[in-house]
Amino acid sequence: MAAEQASRKVLLVEGIDDKYVVEKLCERHNFEVEFDILNSGGFPELKKAIRLQARVEGREALGLLVDANENPAGRWDGVTHQLRMEGYGPPRQMASNGTIIGGVGRRPRVGVWLMPDNSSKGQLEDFVQKLIPNGDSVWPLATDYIEDIPEGERKFTLGKMQRAKVHAWLAAREEPRKMGLAIQAGDLDADAQPAIYLIGWLRRLFG
Repeated sequence: MAAEQASRKVLLVEGIDDKYVVEKLCERHNFEVEFDILNSGGFPELKKAIRLQARVEGREALGLLVDANENPAGRWDGVTHQLRMEGYGPPRQMASNGTIIGGVGRRPRVGVWLMPDNSSKGQLEDFVQKLIPNGDSVWPLATDYIEDIPEGERKFTLGKMQRAKVHAWLAAREEPRKMGLAIQAGDLDADAQPAIYLIGWLRRLFG
């Protein structure tokens, strides 16, 4: 697809792993990616980019994929404040299946997805953990391994505990891979319900 056409639909994400996870899920669901995925390099940068990206001439749709982290309501307020400044009227609460806000004047419709599920605390890794096949025997072992590391010897914060567990599980695959490639390889279940919901939101926004 030509770059001019692709730029009409853009998804802003916080990091490169988000980009690859979305790309590989779309591939597994035969959803042709007719939108650009832009790595903002973090939440503060993503918020700043909203103003610029919403004002691009000819833009049809703008998606915002954001980690809830420890404060889903605060992240939602941060994003919707920026949107209100651009003339949008976002709802007071996020939709459980992903929010989509109608365009204003010549500005695009906007979609907001808070990882992992538009309500819970967490981040991309919490979403990916739900794609680990049910009954997987290694996941409890990976969880125990990370939790058994003494606090004084951990090189990660408590907020990154889930990230450490998911990457410990990925390291135990036949071919250790990053999250996006694990989806491509079938190690992660692209048909799990969380993935279906995310793909559904992307289709409604960009399809």
